[in-house]
Amino acid sequence: MPLKIVDLHSLLVHELKDLYNAEGQLIEALPKMAAAAKDPALKTAFRDHLTETREHARRLEAIFKELDFAPGGQHCDAMEGLIKEGSSMIDEDAPDDVKDAGLICAAQRVEHYEMAAYGCARTFARRLRLKNIADVLQTTLDEEGAADKKLTKIAMSSINDEAVDG
Repeated sequence: MPLKIVDLHSLLVHELKDLYNAEGQLIEALPKMAAAAKDPALKTAFRDHLTETREHARRLEAIFKELDFAPGGQHCDAMEGLIKEGSSMIDEDAPDDVKDAGLICAAQRVEHYEMAAYGCARTFARRLRLKNIADVLQTTLDEEGAADKKLTKIAMSSINDEAVDG
């Protein structure tokens, strides 16, 4: 039975469950994105973020244990849609550089979604005076931001320029 949202604490748990499912979906999607990428730096970025994403899921599991809730039971429709867009790019018949630029775009959409979601959850935890949980969520939020910046750097270093002419 879904969790009834009646206050900020139950909303926090709801958001954390959504994030946990989102991270699980991303764990399945990132290897496919890495396999589709042609640029070595982009492949590495996707693989590195897979390792981070697994850690994000482990952190969420620890938070659920602290809150005395099970992590499952929520499906993240937003992540499902974002991953579907990324899968469409993987299936595109496009030159490698153009496809890599599109994969970066899809990945950054995911990062921005995660930054928004982790930011909200962190703010809720702070308001509820759950300092340890807020600090853990901030760590993950910082890593999501760093991943987004890394993707921008890769795009700007060569991929976007090479994709201009296809």
